[in-house]
Amino acid sequence: MTEANHTARTLSVDESFALACDASDPLRGHRDQFEIPAAKDGRPSVYLSGNSLGLQPKPARDAVVEALDAWARFGVAGHFSGKHPWYPYHELLRESGASLVGANVGEVVTMNSLTVNLDLMMVTFFQPTKSRFKILMEYPVFPSDTYAVKTHLHHHGLDPNNALIIVRPRDGEHVVRTDDIQAAITEESDAIALVLLAGVNFFTGQVIDMARITETAKSCGCVMGLDLAHAAGNIPMSLHDWGVDFAVWCHYKYLNSGPGAVAGCFIHETHAQDTSLPRFGGWWGNDPDTRFRMHLQPEFVPRADVDAWQLSNPPILALAPVRASLEMFQGVGLPALREKSVRLTGYMQYLIDQLSPERFEVITPRDTPARGCQLSILVHDRPKALHRDLLANDIVCDFREPNVVRVAPVPLYNSFHDVWRFAQVLARHDRGS
Repeated sequence: MTEANHTARTLSVDESFALACDASDPLRGHRDQFEIPAAKDGRPSVYLSGNSLGLQPKPARDAVVEALDAWARFGVAGHFSGKHPWYPYHELLRESGASLVGANVGEVVTMNSLTVNLDLMMVTFFQPTKSRFKILMEYPVFPSDTYAVKTHLHHHGLDPNNALIIVRPRDGEHVVRTDDIQAAITEESDAIALVLLAGVNFFTGQVIDMARITETAKSCGCVMGLDLAHAAGNIPMSLHDWGVDFAVWCHYKYLNSGPGAVAGCFIHETHAQDTSLPRFGGWWGNDPDTRFRMHLQPEFVPRADVDAWQLSNPPILALAPVRASLEMFQGVGLPALREKSVRLTGYMQYLIDQLSPERFEVITPRDTPARGCQLSILVHDRPKALHRDLLANDIVCDFREPNVVRVAPVPLYNSFHDVWRFAQVLARHDRGS
């Protein structure tokens, strides 16, 4: 169902409407597969913080216990014994990880953490020359990406004040226009080495037009990279077909794989199969046919796919929750999740629209393709007091300075009644109580 169709229905602020939506929700049963923190009254809390840490899937515990039991039973032999042997464990996530971002098997690997993967990608894909040395990003940029980019520029002897281009929203606007990003790329096309953007902006919740911008960047001879921390598990993507060069993301937000979960990495097969590319090497990225020759094979021989960017053997106890979560996503399918997400987020937008715009302003785009689960609400009156009240009412959400409350109704485990309960707290503040 599109948002337009959903909006065409008779929406209502009545609690009965939210309950009726939940009763007819084909995905409602998946909520029972998550551990939802209890509120003070014993009811489930309203957990709207998926953009910081998703809830724990119940199968995650079983996956970790299985790995622990294998360790206890087999010791080192667990690398090749048991239900899920450890040596090929990361391969269990290849298909599910690829389908998550619209990639081919062999283009996605689960490894490291997000910023480590970004650093590794820049080692390969940021190769500045005397004439082409700039990096283009959008505002606001997540701090970790900024730090990574600036340290790489310094590493190459470049001044970020000259080599870093930040495309900002126009005066009076909150999000960056696609046309402005494209214009900036075209204007500096001969000088830009890398375009690095967030698929979904962490602050505003804006989904950038990744396909259009990638086409522009590639036509200008730029490398196209994406940080999908807030996009993976949130919106459908087609990284392979779009021609994105590389992308990195985490699994602890919408992908519910635990705090500090092992991250994901995409490299387009045109690059992944190129064993001559510069990279940092480690034994787990070496060709498996010679991996165990150890000192007899002193030269790094990368395998011809994305696995070649791995450094060390995977942390199995950390990968287990990722496997459990990705299997859940593969079973439900992103199209079904996206359909519910559009309805759920649209309902939240509708409820906020009933309140005073002088108090609450949603800065996330209203256009369905330009947003995912997240709504960022600019609170014009007592923003921190509102956030404290939300937490006191067992509404778990984020506050971003100076006055933005981020909420993310996640289709796998959030309900329409969750959204209704959240809106009741806003309504009380709107009445000044």
